[in-house]
Amino acid sequence: QVQLVESGGGLVQAGGSLRLSCAASGSILRNLAMGWYRQAPGKQRDLVAAITSSGSTNYGNQMSGRFTISRDSAPNTVYLQMNSLKPEDTAVYYCYARDAFGAKYWGQGTQVTVSS
Repeated sequence: QVQLVESGGGLVQAGGSLRLSCAASGSILRNLAMGWYRQAPGKQRDLVAAITSSGSTNYGNQMSGRFTISRDSAPNTVYLQMNSLKPEDTAVYYCYARDAFGAKYWGQGTQVTVSS
């Protein structure tokens, strides 16, 4: 099992920056792929960014450039640096982890609100 604890969400003005963090703990921490999804009200949950245990990254549509994902292996923490935020970035951001068996785990979500 993997537990995920997110932090760093909040309210920011358009053009500002936020850094989200997600710390993983539990019994299955090796070879975890981790990343972030987001879900705005009334919309589907979309991939923001993902990073493998070896550091390869993948970004959702139109997410790269303003968003940067990174991770520390010890402890298992993933970060999402968000710059030049726009009101349309307002959403609940969910951290996830996928273990070597393909099981997926989710954090509780953290609200990001960008005011215009």
